[in-house]
Amino acid sequence: MLDSFFKYEFLQNAFFVGLMIGFLAPVLGVFIVVRKLALITDALSHITLTGIAFHLLIAQSAVWLQPVNPLYMGMVFSVAGSLFMEKLRNVYTAYQELAIPIILSSGIGLGVVFISLADGFNNDLFNYLFGSVIAVTLNDLWTIAFVTAAIAGLLLFLYKELLFLSFDEEQAKVSGIPGKWINSLFIIMTALVIASSMRIVGILLVSSLMILPVAAAIQLAKSFKQMFLYAVLIGETSVITGLVSAFYLNLAPGGMIVIIALTLLLVVLFGRKLAGLPLQTFRKKVQSV
Repeated sequence: MLDSFFKYEFLQNAFFVGLMIGFLAPVLGVFIVVRKLALITDALSHITLTGIAFHLLIAQSAVWLQPVNPLYMGMVFSVAGSLFMEKLRNVYTAYQELAIPIILSSGIGLGVVFISLADGFNNDLFNYLFGSVIAVTLNDLWTIAFVTAAIAGLLLFLYKELLFLSFDEEQAKVSGIPGKWINSLFIIMTALVIASSMRIVGILLVSSLMILPVAAAIQLAKSFKQMFLYAVLIGETSVITGLVSAFYLNLAPGGMIVIIALTLLLVVLFGRKLAGLPLQTFRKKVQSV
């Protein structure tokens, strides 16, 4: 089955991009879930859509922009939106959750306006909404490979600081950890991963790939490091199985990836119930490890 999957270059590109996204999305998702910021992925995915719609709109009149990958404009908007969100979180210190709906609603509003000005949807934008195997180009592969290498290096370098900030931000800052710029760097990394996931998973489904594997991993892990391991294993299984099944069944890959991830989560939850094990709450458990 995989032999014919690797016969075409665009499928090879999709497979390797899927491997990278299947690693990055759950790893960042662990920090996002622990920080109770799951909705941040929805906000940034919608602001990424705004950037892509803006690129497609202005490319209609600016010929020099047509050969440029819209993913770059999506990344610019996503990073700008993430920094604005972090700024809002610092302004509304007592109501930090306000930052997410502000960015989410702004992204939807601007995106709809740009799509309307562009006279509706086209195939390119549809592919970004739901993901597409055939839309992944060699240029996408190299761009996402660079993003993966850079973010993996930063996560290894800042692992302890990110872990400390995730569980007790105030104590981490008192201990001398520069929380402000590390939080800004973390949200930029999240924005880049969300923008990079557009080709495979699609804007409307990318948050699922960051959250569902982590939700399943919480029920299996006995430590924070195990949580990363299980989340990545479930993420990679979801992406590869979803891509292959979507290709052979002629379905949207984003939808299949999410269905596989959701199925794995349900298997884990029902498995624990059938085994007579209680459902786990990771924040409580990690304090005792």
